[in-house]
This record gives sequence, structure tokens and C-alpha cells, in this order.
Amino acid sequence: MNPLAIIGRVFLDFLGAIGRVAVFTFHGVRHIFVPPFYLRLLVKQMMTIGYFSLPVVGLTAMFTGMVLALQIFIGAGRFNAESAVASIVVLGITRELGPVLGGLMVAGRVASAMAAEIGTMRVTEQIDALTTLSTNPFKYLVAPRLLAATLSLPVLVLVADVIGVMGGYLIATHKLGFNAGVYLKTTIDFLQTLDVVSGLVKAGVFGFIIALMGCYHGFHSKGGAQGVGKATTDAVVSASILILVANYFVTEIFFAGK
Repeated sequence: MNPLAIIGRVFLDFLGAIGRVAVFTFHGVRHIFVPPFYLRLLVKQMMTIGYFSLPVVGLTAMFTGMVLALQIFIGAGRFNAESAVASIVVLGITRELGPVLGGLMVAGRVASAMAAEIGTMRVTEQIDALTTLSTNPFKYLVAPRLLAATLSLPVLVLVADVIGVMGGYLIATHKLGFNAGVYLKTTIDFLQTLDVVSGLVKAGVFGFIIALMGCYHGFHSKGGAQGVGKATTDAVVSASILILVANYFVTEIFFAGK
């Protein structure tokens, strides 16, 4: 019942978890570059993570851009700065809202699916069967998912950026009375290459985190169906938190001196 003992136990458990994740990450990344390569699994995972996530990410980006334009117009109207709507919408979507909201939506859809699939394989001893058949589980299950998510998320976020900016454009021109040509010119003038590149780098980092958390929690699940359910929940929660944490650090790297 010593409070210091409780704090120490929690801290040591936390350090142990970090160590296990680090070792898991090392093995997963290493097997991306070591043959044999399962190209069919890679393409399948890219379709699952990227293409099939496009509807939910596209809808999220569309309505985010629309709401952002509406809210900025209302807020900027108090300072007679309505003309800033186009520039703030494009910067907000490309720098932050596109990659972050896209990453969170994909985390809810993909990390949970990965954890459930791999967790079921773990509790039903299918992963042990792969080892018996001389197939490395990291090579077959983890590496294709890590690479596919890292490659798919930037493409997905790039599409989401376009859809989100279009959503702001539609609201601005059809509801708020903006001139379409002036709005597009302002958008192009204020958008810089760094804004888009920073968002795509964030998307790649977020994709890696999503796949890593989904695979890690599924790989270490135990206790039957209840354990798989817990692994699924833990995967989504940990991926979402790490996305928000990584978002700050990547933003700090790109824009700290700006």
C-alpha cells in the first residue's frame, strides 16, 4: 500500500511497455528491407488501408472544410476580415486538419481491424502455425502492413486536402457570397509547397503509427475473445494518442523557426 511503490510499479511497467514496443518496431522495420518480399500482401494491404478508407476520409474532409469556412467567416466578421477565409481554410486543411483528422479516422477503421485480425490469429495459434511452417510472422503479417500504411496515408491525405479545400470553396461561393475566381486565386497565392509537404510527412508518420499499434496490440493479445476485444480498443486509443503527440513534434520540426 506504499504510494511510492505504486508509482514505481506504474513507472516500471511504462518503461517495460516502451521497451517492448521499441523491440517490436525494430523487428517490423527490419523485415521490410529483408527478403523475401510479399508483394501480393503489400498491394492487398494498400487497397484495404488506402482505397477502402477513401469514402470515410473524403466525407470527413469535405464537411471539415465546409464547417471551417463557415466558422472562420463568422469569427472573422467581427474584425471585418472575411477575406481571410480562403487562406485560413487552405492552410488549416493542408497543415493540420487533413492529416490529423484523416489519421484519426483511419486509426479507428484500420488499427482496430489489424488488431482484431492478428489478435484472432494469436489466440487461435495461427501465428504459431506460421512459425511451424517456417514463415516469419513479422515478415508475413507486420512488415507489409507497416509499409502499406506508411505509403497509403500520404496519398489518402493528399486527396483529403483537395476535397477539404473544395468543401470550403463550395460553402464560400454558394452560401457566403465569395467570388469564385477571387477565392481560388487567394487560395493559390497563400498555399506554399511546405504546407502540403509537411502534411504529407505527417500522414506518413501517422500511417506508420496506426499500423504499428494495430499489429503490436494484436500480436500480444491473449485471453480469447475478451483479449482480442481489449487489444482492439488499446490499438485505437494508443494510435489516436500517438498521432496527436507526433503531430506536435512534426509541426515543431517544420515550423518552429517560421
